[in-house]
Amino acid sequence: MTAFSNHQIVLTAIGEDRPGIVSELTQLVSDCHCNIIDSRIAILGCEFTFIMLLSGDMSAISRIEHVLPTKAMELGLLTMMKRTASHTQSEFCAGYTLEYTGIDTPGTLSKVTRYFADNNISICSLKSDTFDEQVDTKMRCEIEFNIPVDVDIDQFKISFESLSHTLNVDYIFKRIR
Repeated sequence: MTAFSNHQIVLTAIGEDRPGIVSELTQLVSDCHCNIIDSRIAILGCEFTFIMLLSGDMSAISRIEHVLPTKAMELGLLTMMKRTASHTQSEFCAGYTLEYTGIDTPGTLSKVTRYFADNNISICSLKSDTFDEQVDTKMRCEIEFNIPVDVDIDQFKISFESLSHTLNVDYIFKRIR
């Protein structure tokens, strides 16, 4: 690990979507001598959301903590920051995505994520949304996850088949690593 990347902070920003907002935030990060390690952007309703994992030396991290609140007010953003450390990956045997779709029904995502928790599988990434199709509102979800070495993936898939029938969703598992 280099001296540049020995400290990390998670930065979240939420505000009204408009052109140039990403440029303003990434310039601020650069001006503070931080590096963007990972990031996600989404538009939720009319709101822009941006989450970044930044790294830098202690003075760079302190600088972003000091400068961001003022810049956020100028940009009309609600921000939050939290210092963190490098993520240590647990041992896994494979990575997968689960994609499922069905009629939008309250509680489906909760039941699917509970299934993962009950099987001791951490979710790496999750994206879900709804869309109109003919007379129904449908939901779709994509979950990325790693299978721990002590989990039987075949049994996990067989068991999920039963859950999918209960929830009335179509799904597909894809191995990604």
